[in-house]
Amino acid sequence: MLDYIIVGSGLAGIAFSEIALQNNKTILVVNNQSHNSTRIAGGLYNPVILKRFSEVWQASEQLELLYNFYANLEKKLQVKLDYKLPLLRKFYSVEEQNNWFTASDKPNLSKFLSTNLITKKWNSIPSPFNFGEVLYSGYVDTNLLVDSYKQFLINQNSYLEHTFDYSCLVIEKEFISYQDIKAKHIIFAEGFGMLLNPFFNKLPLDGTKGELLLINAPNLNLEVIMKSSIFVLPIGNDIYKVGATYNWEDKTNIPTESAKKELIDNLKELITCDFEVIEHYAGVRPTVKDRRPLVGTHPVHKNLHVLNGLGTRGVMLAPAMAKNLYNHIENQIPLDKNIDILRIKNFVSNFCQNE
Repeated sequence: MLDYIIVGSGLAGIAFSEIALQNNKTILVVNNQSHNSTRIAGGLYNPVILKRFSEVWQASEQLELLYNFYANLEKKLQVKLDYKLPLLRKFYSVEEQNNWFTASDKPNLSKFLSTNLITKKWNSIPSPFNFGEVLYSGYVDTNLLVDSYKQFLINQNSYLEHTFDYSCLVIEKEFISYQDIKAKHIIFAEGFGMLLNPFFNKLPLDGTKGELLLINAPNLNLEVIMKSSIFVLPIGNDIYKVGATYNWEDKTNIPTESAKKELIDNLKELITCDFEVIEHYAGVRPTVKDRRPLVGTHPVHKNLHVLNGLGTRGVMLAPAMAKNLYNHIENQIPLDKNIDILRIKNFVSNFCQNE
């Protein structure tokens, strides 16, 4: 009998798989990616919400785990995943500069926002008001992570390429069985695909469609992450990721011309050099209205668990949330009330009434 079946092989599924393996647990990962936002993600990590000048929830704790988690994966998979790059916010006025310095004086932000203006000039980025620098930022190559981890699991005979059939799941008191596989627990880490899951589809997963571009810009010569209304992320060989859009109505993975135009228009406001769009991606992020993950154990079936709702910050959140869920299952450590699905009273009462 396995310890865990993990449904989903994006950031959430990988993070839980890795923490389980580090604790000598046996796993099987089922690839169930009807909606896979990991593959189209920018992969950025950044401890500050620049739009509101507020600290990302539990940023310090998440960053500490993040560095160790991806460093260990790099050693294990023999690939480069974590790129620590400065993130620069372009200022468009003296007022924006002043807002930055005001924010950098706040105790919870002072360690993340540099008080030294970046005055470097890039030929293709007009910047009369200079830039502010966010510290402890960077990006993770999420595509390489997914592909490398999949191959690792295949080599371990721990991977199943298969669309999960919920009707085949048999729930016993001490274990679950799926087809001919038995496990003590099952973790659903399905992203937006959770809406098809009869055990957890009443959770308030919104889903926010995001689109991004891959561009070739030989004259941009940018070696930092640039942030204005969009981000521009250098990934090498004059190739840059440009994103991202937010659409709360469209729940498809289909790229749209309107989003492409929005990104190109915003990019032209930021840079003056020529560029060529070489790819256009779209996906639905698993977002939640209260901006907190959905983590925990089913209120009735104690061997069914969920790890979801990581939203736009999956790279930062995944290691911490997976560790919390693992400790909750194995060591009975209570989950933070901010992430525990039991905070969703309608979800809990719906299942308890039906039992």
